[in-house]
Amino acid sequence: MPANPPESDREDLAEVIERRALTEDEARPDAVERRHAAGGRTARENIDDLVDPGSFVEYGRFAVAAQRQRRELRELIERTPGDGLVAGTARVNAELFGERSACAVLSYDYTVLAGTQGVLGHRKKDRLFELIERMRLPTIFFAEGGGGRPGDVDYPVVSALDTRAFALWARLSGLVPRIAVVAGRCFAGNAVIAGCADLIVATENVSIGMGGPAMIEGGGLGRVAADDVGPIEVQSRNGVVDVVARDESEAVAMTKRLLAYFQGRTDPGRVPDQSRLRDLIPERHRRAYAVAPIVETLADEGSVTFLRERFAPEMVTALARVEGRPLGVIANDTRHMAGAITSDAADKAARFLQLCDAFDIPLLSLVDTPGMMVGPEAEATGLVRHTSRLLVAGGALRVPLIAVVLRRGYGLGAQAMVAGSLHEPLLTVAWPTAHLGPMGLEGAVRLALRKELEAIEDEQEREERVRRLTADAERNAKALNAATIFEIDDVIDPAETRALIAATLGAAGRVDADGGRPRFVDTW
Repeated sequence: MPANPPESDREDLAEVIERRALTEDEARPDAVERRHAAGGRTARENIDDLVDPGSFVEYGRFAVAAQRQRRELRELIERTPGDGLVAGTARVNAELFGERSACAVLSYDYTVLAGTQGVLGHRKKDRLFELIERMRLPTIFFAEGGGGRPGDVDYPVVSALDTRAFALWARLSGLVPRIAVVAGRCFAGNAVIAGCADLIVATENVSIGMGGPAMIEGGGLGRVAADDVGPIEVQSRNGVVDVVARDESEAVAMTKRLLAYFQGRTDPGRVPDQSRLRDLIPERHRRAYAVAPIVETLADEGSVTFLRERFAPEMVTALARVEGRPLGVIANDTRHMAGAITSDAADKAARFLQLCDAFDIPLLSLVDTPGMMVGPEAEATGLVRHTSRLLVAGGALRVPLIAVVLRRGYGLGAQAMVAGSLHEPLLTVAWPTAHLGPMGLEGAVRLALRKELEAIEDEQEREERVRRLTADAERNAKALNAATIFEIDDVIDPAETRALIAATLGAAGRVDADGGRPRFVDTW
């Protein structure tokens, strides 16, 4: 509604104003009340919270469900505004990014036919997706809803498989950043919208699934409660959801924060005390530690967002800022699997490298790994292919990569963390705690001296011999020794790390896309 309705007795203008009012939440107080009673917000409330005031330009507000053959037009106008999809262009974070804040916003409206996807809703998506491609607009899509709608009878249809929306949405992969926001139930076509997005923010009450209860039962798979199809406990641990929010309000706030990483540089933030870095690695080489505090200390204060935290926790992926510049971070967490590269960890990191590369976000790799995970159980996960994926993703990088070996840099796992070689990153440095080697040092000792060790009958004496030889190997594997033969670029005081990152990225400048090479980002 206009802030000040015009004073006019023209019937055509009055009709438009009246019809427009019927598309607003105020025209359906019962539906809004039910939504609020269920603990949710309406589509328009979420959009109003997300976008900058007065910036939303709506498309297709007067569309209604394609059910005129079975329902009165007035009923459709009153009960199916927008055909259950609110969509348009807007600005988000304009106070930080000005003209770079333009984006597209779409939201299924659960108060309209349970957020199902109607005929005209699909056409609206087609229209917006084509505009997004033409205008290169980052996109936020609120994807709550039940998938395809069988009740639309105004158009002839047999399979509806000619619907273009999913192809157009998928085609945007790597072209513009896309964030899906999910609260409540998200099934079938709505789940595909979320699954094709680059990042998924989901509330704690979600249930996400390729098929809802009706489809599950129809497929002969029994009856399943809607909330049990794909709850957050499942979808966060398996890596489907990137960020978990308490509710829609927090989800919107997190979405604005995530979008900002893709919108560009901000003013530098406060710098944490860098001297803390000197004491964040335990002196005992076998002692595990949390790597998150290192990431948070290197970054501008309060700028770090960790992604897929509950999935493959042995690999940390995060978005952050250093001197206001967006930065992607991968890091090994030795508290899980000793920081080894598992199949899931490799997938998590490889996909994150693709995401950052597609949208010109430089990368920082913090290395502390004993290498690739090994053993029959690990191999049963398809380890050979999955871990190789991290090497392939690293080899395709065009954005700057900086590597810091924190403690252990062993074997192929360490090489995968640095895009295949210590000389692939723009800068590879190590902390004084670092050791580097072709494999775990104790394992190397046991393999190289197997016969000699087997000849020692006393077990205690044998293990003491292993300890001494391993200590000798550790002295040889120190980062300083690697630096003397120029395997790495430098060994540094940990407190210098942030300054070196900033200086290297400043020297790198901007890396532009080469030759129109496709910037496809895997969904997984």
